[in-house]
Amino acid sequence: MTDVRPGWRQALEADPWRLATHREYEYPEPEGRSQKADLVRLALAVAIVIGLGFAAGAGETVLLVIGLIGCIVAHEFGHFITAKSAGMKVTQFFVGFGPRLWSVHRGETEYGVKALPLGGYCRIIGMNNLEEVDPADEARTYRQAPLWRRLSVALAGSTMHFLIALAVLFAMFFWTGDASNYITSPSAVPATNAIIGIETFTSGKSPAEKAGFTFGDRIVAIDGHSFRTWKQMSDYISAHPNQQLDVTVKRRGSLVQLHPVTVDRNAVTIAGPNAPALPSAGKNPTPVGFLGIQVSPVVHSSLGQSVSRTGGAWVQVSSKTLDAFGHLFSFHGISSYLHMLTNQKAADNPTGVRFESPVGVVRILHQGSQSGLPNVLWLIAVINLSLGIFNLIPLFPLDGGHVVVALYEGARSRRGRRYRADVTRMLPLFYLGIGLILFLGLTALFLDLRDLTG
Repeated sequence: MTDVRPGWRQALEADPWRLATHREYEYPEPEGRSQKADLVRLALAVAIVIGLGFAAGAGETVLLVIGLIGCIVAHEFGHFITAKSAGMKVTQFFVGFGPRLWSVHRGETEYGVKALPLGGYCRIIGMNNLEEVDPADEARTYRQAPLWRRLSVALAGSTMHFLIALAVLFAMFFWTGDASNYITSPSAVPATNAIIGIETFTSGKSPAEKAGFTFGDRIVAIDGHSFRTWKQMSDYISAHPNQQLDVTVKRRGSLVQLHPVTVDRNAVTIAGPNAPALPSAGKNPTPVGFLGIQVSPVVHSSLGQSVSRTGGAWVQVSSKTLDAFGHLFSFHGISSYLHMLTNQKAADNPTGVRFESPVGVVRILHQGSQSGLPNVLWLIAVINLSLGIFNLIPLFPLDGGHVVVALYEGARSRRGRRYRADVTRMLPLFYLGIGLILFLGLTALFLDLRDLTG
């Protein structure tokens, strides 16, 4: 009798790596370990990491990374709470992957933390027809739940990210203010915002330096005129070149009078390698008054404005994220991405679209932590929206793959006859999705490490 070697499709349909059947490799637990001792060791390790972060001057970054892990926990909690409310049996709720660091059983669910904080998972029994389940628990499986219940569980993770983004955006607008992330018009910046920059010219001191302006000063009036926005004040200064101004500033609760003499902006050059470029003067320019100060761009919003702007920013960021994903998965986007892998200059192009590895995300969080709380909150909102949308891509093993299968089953079902998809036939697509995610993750890591070493 001749043995027939199975083809690639048959090999994948056998689920050789046990991904679709949710059979996870169990790391052996050392004997004699106690839950309490494991929890103490875990808490001590986290405290040491935070302490080392602050000692190295990156404590805020460490806290932001922990906060991002918290967002991932919230994603899994969304699946957990909707599954529990639907009566499904949830056997595990873990943060991280790999060897178990700590776990505890509460009822029918094991809660715990694993060594690699690169995600998390919520184990719901009977996610598809391949998974073997105790007959006594079959009624509590995901696959036996009605369509709306399965959809609610599959969508819950991304919904948590979307809700986090809404809450963070509202906090930014109402509490810290927006630092030109959404509100970019100079007309929206209040005239009384604090001075955060004082320029120096290549030819010497600027009028602001000579007059004695300091960081934190707030301009109350110029020549007795009060202004509502920074643009109105800037226009007034521009209209008075080479003239002395009577400026009232508020400094540490007291009013101070300063008397700067403006210069013609077209006749000076700002010093410093990172100095902001001034508008081109052109030929025979009209003199433009200039002091050499920068005010904080932060704009605070009222309660009503915060609600409105939160919705607008949420839609704007979501639209840009969808556009970026659409570009990345287009023929031109794929070609550009592959070009980035072989060309450093292409990878450095700010218009390029690519995924960020955990290394890149930590770098972005570190940069955000150095630029103020408004920018940190904006960054957290953008990351959560990106994660929520990415998880809805109709590809296994992402949540979007489960949504598509549930909708397909609902469309094929008839009254009194429920259709159930055979996941065996979809396993090649499942492994294709795994391969694509691994490719994007590894290449993103390569690009980020190359940036660091370069």
